Amino acid sequence: MSLSDNMKPGEARCPGHPTTKELIGNDRGGAPKPLLEDSYEFLGDDDIPYERYTSEKFAKAEDERLWSRVWQWACREEHIPEPGDYYVYDIGDRSVLIVRTEDSEIKAYYNSCLHRGTQLKPANSSGFCNELKCPFHGWTWSLKGKLESLPCDWDFPHVKKEEFSLPEVKHAVWGGFIFINFDSDAKPLDEYLGVLPNHFKNWKLEDRYIETHVVKKLPANWKVSSEAFLEAYHVLETHSEGVYTAGDANADYDIFGDHISRFIHTIGYTSPHITENRPSEQEILDMLLGKRTDEGSGRVLPEGSTAREIYAEHVQGAMKEKYKQDFSNLTVTETIDSIEYFTFPNAFFFPGLQLSMVYRFRPNGVDGALFDLLFLRPKPIDGPCPPPPEPFHLEVDDSYTKCPGTEFLGAVYDQDTNNLLSQTKGFKSGFKKGQSLGNYQEARTRHFHQTVDKYLEENNG
Repeated sequence: MSLSDNMKPGEARCPGHPTTKELIGNDRGGAPKPLLEDSYEFLGDDDIPYERYTSEKFAKAEDERLWSRVWQWACREEHIPEPGDYYVYDIGDRSVLIVRTEDSEIKAYYNSCLHRGTQLKPANSSGFCNELKCPFHGWTWSLKGKLESLPCDWDFPHVKKEEFSLPEVKHAVWGGFIFINFDSDAKPLDEYLGVLPNHFKNWKLEDRYIETHVVKKLPANWKVSSEAFLEAYHVLETHSEGVYTAGDANADYDIFGDHISRFIHTIGYTSPHITENRPSEQEILDMLLGKRTDEGSGRVLPEGSTAREIYAEHVQGAMKEKYKQDFSNLTVTETIDSIEYFTFPNAFFFPGLQLSMVYRFRPNGVDGALFDLLFLRPKPIDGPCPPPPEPFHLEVDDSYTKCPGTEFLGAVYDQDTNNLLSQTKGFKSGFKKGQSLGNYQEARTRHFHQTVDKYLEENNG
């Protein structure tokens, strides 16, 4: 379907090629029902002003009215597996201390002493403790937040211990992730997540562990950093080496309420941008298996099969050997495709087997962001689960390939984030004062901004 005079804005799709839903529905074994659900709507076509990324005033409004009221994942349950374990989550100037109590209950506290405000635990730290003691004057709370002692209590007759329990931050758990919300009146997490729990009921992220965790500083606002991963429109230019094995222009985009959006783009289908000398299915399989076409992959494509299907079998076999589990129950799309759910304001969840990432973007100044990149892998069926690794920290100019465990996709992430500095400079130096988005392929970016506005406009008295 292409644009014609009879089409309304947003109805056009890549001409001459099947949609991703059509492709995955025709795979051997089909596709899970949630992935075939269509939920796109035209959201307008006005420019998105650059000042939304560059304005100190706008960032302050986000801090006051957005970050103070949204659900955001802080850590994984495996970060605090035993009583006494703690983890500090920081977002802007806010800091939350998450602990596991003696009876294995999870608690989340404002990371601030009720005496003179000193943080009880350092920013971005984790570890073990039997109590929560302020490092300044030694005021001490139990893991359950009760004030246990304060030095020279004779000088504080006005401090009633029963009234000085640590204030709690609202928290909840989904998929093994511990979420927090600074708004004590916030709607429950399950309601906030919309379709996500139902869509992920067979993709249990709680049954996975962190294999790799990278934290990289990015030279761009947290929103524009996030937006680099909201669409496949950039694949043709930014990841041009992948166009023979990745569907991009025919990717699917869906929006589910205020907080959830999704894209799916296929692996093993040549980009619609390749209009001449499109490779055969055998040639696509050879490329997917890392062999030049003139060499051949050594694996002949069976008659009636597609490169996607055979490559999925290959991935399932490789993962079975590595993780000692059988993955043959997964469909082709669940095995190899880029399936990405965005959860407002800053989290991305990939349920697939091969591409099983989680992203998180946090503000680091107006022109900076912190990008958490996690690879989640299936927990062992037998034996202990590996503990979460220490985050591997990268500076702006560091390559992702420096981090062990990112060799497969490290160069791709370099391509994704290398555009950000020049984009930010372009915001400030260009004659045009806003970005013009595609009606379909970039609808998730527009939806993202519209949800930001809903938070900024609510209770703005």
